[in-house]
Amino acid sequence: MGEILVAGITHYPPLAGPDESMAWILKRMLLNPRLPPEYRTPAGWPAAMRAEWGDDDGAAAAKTHRERHLVRLREVRAAIDAFNPDLIVIWGDDQYENFREEIVPPYCVCAHEAFEFGPPPRNVWNEPTDKKFRVKGHVAAAKYLTGALIDAGFDTAYSYKPIHHPLGHAFANAIFYLDYDRKGFPYSIIPFAINCYGRRVIAQRGGLPVFENPPAESDLDPPAPTPRRLFDLGAATAKALAAAPWRVVLMASSGWSHAFLTAKNHFLYPDTPADRRLYEALRAGDYATWRNYDAAAVEASGQQEILNWMCLTGALAELRRVPRTAEFIDTWIFNSSKCFLVA
Repeated sequence: MGEILVAGITHYPPLAGPDESMAWILKRMLLNPRLPPEYRTPAGWPAAMRAEWGDDDGAAAAKTHRERHLVRLREVRAAIDAFNPDLIVIWGDDQYENFREEIVPPYCVCAHEAFEFGPPPRNVWNEPTDKKFRVKGHVAAAKYLTGALIDAGFDTAYSYKPIHHPLGHAFANAIFYLDYDRKGFPYSIIPFAINCYGRRVIAQRGGLPVFENPPAESDLDPPAPTPRRLFDLGAATAKALAAAPWRVVLMASSGWSHAFLTAKNHFLYPDTPADRRLYEALRAGDYATWRNYDAAAVEASGQQEILNWMCLTGALAELRRVPRTAEFIDTWIFNSSKCFLVA
C-alpha cells in the first residue's frame, strides 16, 4: 500500500523577483481607464490597504510578505525531505502556456520522462534565463494514475510530451520555491494540469485583464470544471495512489483569490473574506463546504486558482485528514491571498 503526504503551497510569480517589484500587478491595475477616480490614489483605498502600501510603495511590506512565504516554503520542503517520496503529484493551473487554442482539457496528467525549464527573467537568484533545470518525471505512476481515474469514471486526458511550453509556471515555480535555497530538487514529479481559468483561459490568455479591448461575453470560453467535480477527482486520486506501491506527495500549487480577477474590487485587491471562509472550513475539516462551493462564486471572488485546492481538499477528505500545519497569508497590495498546508 502507498503512503501519502499532502501539501499546499503558492506559485506566486512576484516572489521570484525582487521586493521592489512585488507590487507591479497593482501598479498595472491602476492604469485601468475604467477605474473609479477615488481609487486612483491611495487616499481612496481602504485603510488597511493604505497601511500596507505605506510611504514606500509597499517595499517594507514586500520584505515581510516574502519572509512569511519563505518560512512556510521551508517548512513544506522539510516535510517533503523527511517523507522522502518516490514522486510528487502537483495540481496546478495552465495559464495559456502549454494548452492553447488547439486543445484545452479540463484536466491532464503529464506522463513525461523529464522536464527541462529555465528561471524567469530578473529573478531573485540572479540566474540567467538560459540556465536549465531538469526534473525527473514518473511515467509508470502517471500512467497508472490515469488508468485508475478512467476506471473510476473520470475521463482523464494524458500527455507524453509538451505542446508549447516545457513546464507551466504553476509547476516550475513550485519547484523553484521549494528549492528556494538551491539545495537541489531530487524528486520526480507528475504535473496534473487543471483548467482553472475556464471562461478566461483563451479569451484572457489566463492572465491580466486587457482594459483597452476587453472580451465581450460572447468571446469568453466554456467554463472550468466545477468545484464538486475537482473535489471528487482529488478524492479519487488519493484513493488510487493509496492502493499503489509508491510514497507520494499530493500537492496543490496556487494562490487563492486574485485581485486582477476580482471585478467587484475594481481588480485592485483580492476577496479576502471569501478566502478566509474557505480557510476556516479547511482548518476544521469541513470539506462539505468546499465540495458544495458554487462555481459562480469562484469567478465572482477571483478564486479561479482555488480549483487546484479543490483537488487537495478532496484528497484530504478521502484520507480522513485535517491539516497538521497551515497558514493563510492575506494581502491588499500583492495581488493574491496564499495558503500553505501540510497534512
